[in-house]
Amino acid sequence: MITDKYKTINATATGIYKEKGSKFLAFAYFVETENDVKIILAQIRKEYFDARHHCYAYRLGADGAIFRTNDDGEPSGTAGRPIFGQMLSHSVTNILIIVVRYFGGIKLGTSGLINAYKTAAADALNNAEIVEKTEMQTIEFCFDYNLMNAVMKLIKDEKIEIVEQIMNVDCQIKMLVAKSQAAVILEKLKKMENH
Repeated sequence: MITDKYKTINATATGIYKEKGSKFLAFAYFVETENDVKIILAQIRKEYFDARHHCYAYRLGADGAIFRTNDDGEPSGTAGRPIFGQMLSHSVTNILIIVVRYFGGIKLGTSGLINAYKTAAADALNNAEIVEKTEMQTIEFCFDYNLMNAVMKLIKDEKIEIVEQIMNVDCQIKMLVAKSQAAVILEKLKKMENH
């Protein structure tokens, strides 16, 4: 069974944590691809160029199977993993959380760092609106004009969103369907072609 429902955030959210002069600024973003992650990370590094660390974690896909953590120079496991842990405890995916640290001059120790990154990430998630979304898939279908009524009836019956359409002698339609329904819709479209 394909799962296409997932929880994520609907807009960027921020959080903050202060400890012994160090400031931890957390930023949570909705992302869909690793390229989205790279773009946002570059923007944050540019904007907060004077910060000592830009630690992050991301999780992608309805099942959350694609993920990565990064400690950006902090002791191993003290930043990225605690940030990622907050994603798991809030059951969210398609999300990037970056925590920017301004060092305050006093070392926090391993447990202090873990707590700081975890708390900053949790604050950002607590300030976010968590929503349920459906993972979608694009289907492109080319067909003869004489199948127009049948194709449009299927689109209406299945409440499919049309992304793009070209209607000539040869028609082309691009539609967005829930990932779990994609195989069924493709099968129905193929049956129309064969009649």
